[in-house]
Amino acid sequence: QYGLLMSEFTNSPVSKNLEYAYDDWCIAQFAKIAGNDDLYKHYMERAQSYKNIYEEKTKFFRAKSNYSFVEPFDPYEVNSYYTEANAWQYRYYVPQDIEGWKKLLGGSDALEQILDNLYNANTETTGHEQSDMTGFIGQYVHGNEPSHHMAYLYNYTNNPWKAQPVIKKLVDEMYTNKPDGLAGNEDCGQMSAWYVLSAMGFYPVNPCGGIYDLGYPLFKSVKMSLPLGKVFTINTDKKSADAIYPASLKMNGRAYNNNYINHKDLFGGGTFTFTLAGVPDKKFSAS
Repeated sequence: QYGLLMSEFTNSPVSKNLEYAYDDWCIAQFAKIAGNDDLYKHYMERAQSYKNIYEEKTKFFRAKSNYSFVEPFDPYEVNSYYTEANAWQYRYYVPQDIEGWKKLLGGSDALEQILDNLYNANTETTGHEQSDMTGFIGQYVHGNEPSHHMAYLYNYTNNPWKAQPVIKKLVDEMYTNKPDGLAGNEDCGQMSAWYVLSAMGFYPVNPCGGIYDLGYPLFKSVKMSLPLGKVFTINTDKKSADAIYPASLKMNGRAYNNNYINHKDLFGGGTFTFTLAGVPDKKFSAS
């Protein structure tokens, strides 16, 4: 009715606004497949509601009351406007419309800048104590799900190679084989799922978007058994022991120029090959 959830009506209005907008986008995709164009258009419009809580001055998503932003605003504050998080952790949650969000921010360079700011921010928070917020790198919180796609958002900037050092830091520091080896609450397997997917070399920023954004694989070879007897194999050719940067990619022996894998290609079976180098080829990454 109002185009947003305002703070006088519900708890966690910012988190709900952003997550409902994504849910609406998913509903729209289902409606499109079902051939219901009216529902598709309706829910695609609702999926844009994230823009109604975006503040251009701070470039954060903020709570509103009676259509006005709630003041004062402290992005480090853990409060009732966000679920188990603060404004930093929900600043990056528009998986359904990354290109539209980038335009609000000011383009790819602006997205890269706020990602850099995230990992370099002060790790302290203000406001409520929140036990679910663990595994800090700056204001990135690996112990809670809203942060899990963020490293892979570098793939949507002009310097996608910046994703790999962050992924490596998370793999190396947020997981051990001890009883307390997870950086946060497992929550239905999500902490482990991030690791398993990332270890294979990719992660879905938009889980219903049909693509898997590339990071780098940990293993020499991984084979995925798929329906209808098909197999998708991920091979890794490392130029050095510490190589993490994609230098070249191949799909079934042919050069592959995207920094993502299509769902259809993956489930069609075949072989995907990463050639990894110790230093980033910034020209290759940018293309």
